[in-house]
Amino acid sequence: MMRIGILTSGGDCQSLNATMRGVAKALYRLFDDIEIVGFEDGYKGLIYANYRVMKPEEFSGILTKGGTILGTSRQPFKLMRIPDGNGLDKVEAMKHTYKNLKLECLVVLGGNGSQKTANLLREEGLNVVSLPKTIDNDLWGTDITFGFQSAVNVATNAIDCIHTTAASHGRVFIVEVMGHKVGWLTLYAGIAGGADIILVPEIPYDLDVVIEALKKRTGEGKKFSIIAVAEGAISKENAVLTKKELKEKKKSGVIYPSVAYEIGAQITDRTGQEVRVTVPGHMQRGGEPCPYDRVISTRLGAEAAKLIKNREYGYMVAVKNNEIVKAPLAEVAGKLKTVDPECSIVKEAKMIGISFGDK
Repeated sequence: MMRIGILTSGGDCQSLNATMRGVAKALYRLFDDIEIVGFEDGYKGLIYANYRVMKPEEFSGILTKGGTILGTSRQPFKLMRIPDGNGLDKVEAMKHTYKNLKLECLVVLGGNGSQKTANLLREEGLNVVSLPKTIDNDLWGTDITFGFQSAVNVATNAIDCIHTTAASHGRVFIVEVMGHKVGWLTLYAGIAGGADIILVPEIPYDLDVVIEALKKRTGEGKKFSIIAVAEGAISKENAVLTKKELKEKKKSGVIYPSVAYEIGAQITDRTGQEVRVTVPGHMQRGGEPCPYDRVISTRLGAEAAKLIKNREYGYMVAVKNNEIVKAPLAEVAGKLKTVDPECSIVKEAKMIGISFGDK
């Protein structure tokens, strides 16, 4: 009997179930005698041997279901080599669970940290196939990650809803979108939602430029403005500081809940305009997957099963030019796909008048 392990790790998203379904349905068709072992709560389940043998019917009816039927947890990669509170070697524990269950392969659905751990297990001699999950779309080696488009839809809807109240009250509204290190989600949702200003981590903003953009809109007779801000957006002054210097600076100043509130307070101080902040937060991870994600998840899952059939291990299944391909885990793990300030989509957004706070 062929036995395959599967887990979902890190932050959840709308298409984890859809992707697992794609993997499972293809595996059941490719192998006559196969058993799928689901690890509960991500790598935590693999470490502490919390698992269940899954039945084929568990993968039915979950295409449109958000979240993950296996549960998930964050197990930081930087702590993987550090024993737990009881002195347990996590890496050795994962290897023991894998070998004790006589797994042929472990399928990992996860983002950056999860991919790094998947590659670590590959280096330790385990057969691994991974799939690119993250609403941030920041995984190297793939054009798109499952979960991204669904999150774009949620964030865009938040901006759409803000438009009507912003217009009614003539205010400046800031919508804070998820994304600590990269701005793909904010960029796409900002453009789709008709934001006037988009601030992303990769393009440090100049508050003077932001203020000027707002004043320009006012001068053109436009009574409201909408700013889409990534939670990791940073000013040009702070961008040149070290992490230690930035931490000290924040300690000595006013403490804001997030960057959106800080920018909002600064705008009010400088212009007198009334500013409101909206933070959709984890709503962006929730709800059912959009049709695009359901399709891409199914395709990615099926290709993962094909790799297992061919015993091609050590790869992340990826999307390139709308084709499903395999990318070596050793090449993609630990690399971020960031927004290039000079990329075409940013230039095109600027051409229609969107300000990125840089010039």
